[in-house]
Amino acid sequence: MPTKDILTKADLAELRRSALGMANPLGVAAEIAEAVEQDRLDDPDDAGDVLTLAAEIAEIRGRSDAALRYAERALAAYPSGDDPRAGFARALRARTLFQAAGREDEAMAELTALRPLLLVQPDAPAYVSAALDSGGRSAIAERWLSEAVDTLLGERAAAAGAPAQAITAVEPAVEVGPPESPGVLFFLLQQRHRVRRDLNLPHDRHDDLADRLESQLVRRAAQREGDQSDLLFWPRAEFDRLLAEHPDLTEVYGPDWDAHRARLEKALVRLANAGGTGLGVLTATVAGLDAHANRRNGDPTDPQTRAGYAGELAARPEARIPWPPERNDPCWCGSGLKYKKDCLPRSRS
Repeated sequence: MPTKDILTKADLAELRRSALGMANPLGVAAEIAEAVEQDRLDDPDDAGDVLTLAAEIAEIRGRSDAALRYAERALAAYPSGDDPRAGFARALRARTLFQAAGREDEAMAELTALRPLLLVQPDAPAYVSAALDSGGRSAIAERWLSEAVDTLLGERAAAAGAPAQAITAVEPAVEVGPPESPGVLFFLLQQRHRVRRDLNLPHDRHDDLADRLESQLVRRAAQREGDQSDLLFWPRAEFDRLLAEHPDLTEVYGPDWDAHRARLEKALVRLANAGGTGLGVLTATVAGLDAHANRRNGDPTDPQTRAGYAGELAARPEARIPWPPERNDPCWCGSGLKYKKDCLPRSRS
């Protein structure tokens, strides 16, 4: 979507979802960075987030020079270095520094400074470990995540009156938080699980705990909103691929994309009418579903596998599309049309 005279939060949310699929993503990055420079933001406090998005687009497209420039502008735009939103921008800067000859030490210094956030910020395990992965430091990521998990479990053991070293004594009692906010320990364990799997390390007791907490999250999501897998949203290209590779799922998600969107809209309306709040859909990909099934030795078409994948997505804030949008806002499905002209009427068909 071309940028407007004034860039709103809704525009920014849409660009996060769609920028990389546009014909010229780097042009989009340059446009939104220019919007910051020209004071064309509806909320000036979004400047850091807008520049971070520009940096992310440039980094993904292999333009590390532009990514570094945007990331440094983003950090200067945040109100303070302690702003919680600045962590991702700093990790992104580290990723680009890893790609610059002779700047690996700077990248590690940046990530080392972010390391304390692993204990307090739910997003930090993902962006810190991803940055270390990009620099070929996955073994360091595994060590940092493991030590953070041990620290949090040790604190829980102490709070329970057990010796700090008796971590195994409190593991069975650990519970994940609510589906919309599982807590720092959950994200630490999930990222540690991922890194260890990528390093081909053997499954250990913390990996078992990660699996148990994920199962808890799936159960709680199902209790709160019904079967969470019913709220998986497949963007048009992913939907076509899904039915091509798994035709048995036609009955579950609909024979075509219009039917799929209509089913989701009607399900969300039913949940809202029943008093549900904080509703949304989870953006799914065929690759993500297949990868989840492979990790569990499951079948992608099996309801339990799909529910597990939904639980995995529910733990990622970026995968969730809030519902409903305002009538005149872009539709949640990403079509580019206004909600009142697209999916809103589908609930009545």
